[in-house]
Amino acid sequence: MKKTKIIELDEIDSTNEFCKRMNFEEDVIVVAKRQVSGKGTNGRSFSSGAGGLYLSVMRKYKNFDFSNTFSIMINACVAVCRTVEHFGLKANIKWANDVLVNGKKICGTLIENRLSADNICTSIVGMGINVNNVLPDELTDIATTMSAEKHGKKFSVRRVRDQLIKNLSRQYTVDDYKKYVDWFGKEVWLDRNGVQTPAIALDVAADGTLVCNVAGQIRKISSAEMSLRLKCKSI
Repeated sequence: MKKTKIIELDEIDSTNEFCKRMNFEEDVIVVAKRQVSGKGTNGRSFSSGAGGLYLSVMRKYKNFDFSNTFSIMINACVAVCRTVEHFGLKANIKWANDVLVNGKKICGTLIENRLSADNICTSIVGMGINVNNVLPDELTDIATTMSAEKHGKKFSVRRVRDQLIKNLSRQYTVDDYKKYVDWFGKEVWLDRNGVQTPAIALDVAADGTLVCNVAGQIRKISSAEMSLRLKCKSI
């Protein structure tokens, strides 16, 4: 990724929403110290208190076929994993776009693409990394922070930000993504609107589909169709 303008904000509703409102003509990175209306996937709220890293990357594309959209998610997830690793934490990916540490969510990713015909013309990738922020009580069983994983150590959010931006400048492959998957060959739950089906997770294909053994049949599942629930944690 070429050198990109960085916009720093103290507080905003959502860095993704800010990017959409401004509709920048060039690639930008928007960073906020706090979000008051942070968004997760499927419209869920995302806890975004002071002490976390909340960042959106808005990129413009030409001739980027929609069939390659999973590559955007690969780059975001692997960049986050490598960032928390840089600070001494072991990261894993829960398909399709959550990053976990010790089985708990440390980062969520929200990707919003704008299409022109069959091409992606604009992509906004929002990432929220729990660094030193205090999580609501109702999230402590399923989410964690970098500070909590290091027994209260405080991290420089700016250093975490700079490392993430550095890692986002690289290009990654689906093999890089799968290096952070530790649940292949294990029983998982496939969740569709609260209805859960047991399956054995086998692979993640290059197009982002999850390859599973469901009741003896090999199926490819899209993240738009179902979500993944790991048996150890209900995230």
